[in-house]
Amino acid sequence: MKIFELITHFVFMMALGYYLITALQWYSYKIKRVLFHYNKPAWHFLFFILPIFIYYFAGKWAWIYIYFAYIPWLIAWHKRLDKPLVFTKRVKRFLTFLAFFTIFQDLLCFFTQKCVNYGLFLPIIAAIFFGTFYEKLLFHGFYKRAQKKLKKNPNLIIIAITASFGKTSIKHFLYEILSKKYKCYHSPNSINTLTGLVQDVNTSLSEDVEVYIAEAGAREEGDIEEIAKFLEPQVVIVGEIGLQHIEYFKTLERVRNTKMELTLSPSLKKAFVHKSANIAPSEVVVEYGDELVEIDASLEGTIFKTLIEGKEDSFETPILGEFSARNLLAAILVAKYLKVDDLKIKDAIKNLKHTPHRLEPIRVGGKLILDDSYNGNRSGMELSYKLASLFLGRKVLITPGIVESNDSENALLGKAINEVFDVVIISSPLNAQVLLKELKKPKVHILKDKKKLEELLAAVTKEGDLILFSNDAPSYI
Repeated sequence: MKIFELITHFVFMMALGYYLITALQWYSYKIKRVLFHYNKPAWHFLFFILPIFIYYFAGKWAWIYIYFAYIPWLIAWHKRLDKPLVFTKRVKRFLTFLAFFTIFQDLLCFFTQKCVNYGLFLPIIAAIFFGTFYEKLLFHGFYKRAQKKLKKNPNLIIIAITASFGKTSIKHFLYEILSKKYKCYHSPNSINTLTGLVQDVNTSLSEDVEVYIAEAGAREEGDIEEIAKFLEPQVVIVGEIGLQHIEYFKTLERVRNTKMELTLSPSLKKAFVHKSANIAPSEVVVEYGDELVEIDASLEGTIFKTLIEGKEDSFETPILGEFSARNLLAAILVAKYLKVDDLKIKDAIKNLKHTPHRLEPIRVGGKLILDDSYNGNRSGMELSYKLASLFLGRKVLITPGIVESNDSENALLGKAINEVFDVVIISSPLNAQVLLKELKKPKVHILKDKKKLEELLAAVTKEGDLILFSNDAPSYI
């Protein structure tokens, strides 16, 4: 019986560890965020607190719950996730630490015969403590190596971009424009943390690159300052400031101050800061935003005019959405600062390819799909609704609302949705109640399981519809 208890305890510990490390991976391995900013607290209760309670109070019969309830339930939960655990080296190291400390404790208890019930907390705490310490040691080495690599290329121009929203689009646009003159490289996808950028520099930045373009994100004050001191960008863009991630920063002023940390770069030569930051301009830090004098956005593309240093220019691009012109303005200003020819700038903008998941048009089965699932701020989302309103047929919206924002922002979004769409699919319970209060005109569907979205779309849409995917929220949110 003792051997069976040991095996059961080990299996249970690894199952608890699997849930814990999944949650940590979702929230960038920040314990504070998992404890205080977790969007599914019921999961903590069902997969961590309740199982521990039952284990201790069920005694020798706990194995029945573990094998016939908890583990099957955990497996079913895992299968329904749209963002399951990725078994990175860090995850494997944590699980190895947990297995080691569990076995060590169990063998100690087995041979000393002093444990009435095999403990759960000590192995988990030890795995977190030693795992965190080991990761910091590894990161310190990676950080020094990346710094050394950056300093080996003194002629490298580094551009860093931050904003409440739009920074990935600005990065892609700037890359396409600057590539007309320079050999460029940009950080992939939405990698914008210090850890991700250190890894990117070490693994992907080649020595012949002339311009490195990176984006900087934050969940806490000081996050962007760390990136500024690591990359030491000479050129900085601080895009539009808004209420995105307000649940972490609490006030708009703290959001703004955190974004402005990017201008603390020791090598800063020029910073373009959007007018929403309300700065006092200087020779190095300049304000932008008013240079856009005209924007005509349609479902075929965007035409806009700029007035920069007294010179008016007209641009056209296949990229959809009025806010794409705002993002392009930042890229144009940097390109001009880096002496890219005006004709090359216009040509690059005219031939831009759609950025995936950012108002990306797709035609399938006689339906026009606008994939804007990476657009998560009210300003940008409402502008996409304005664009959708130009469509003459029936309009269908799929959205979770605004993630990591507040109820008032989602209420305003709901009012905008109500004026445009005929059918609305709310894809997450997170903001469902707030949105439902505002949605009077459209037919509304609540999607409880995202894996059934395709089935629901087949049932409620038809040929000739416009379908807009507006923002996205993984199942853990």
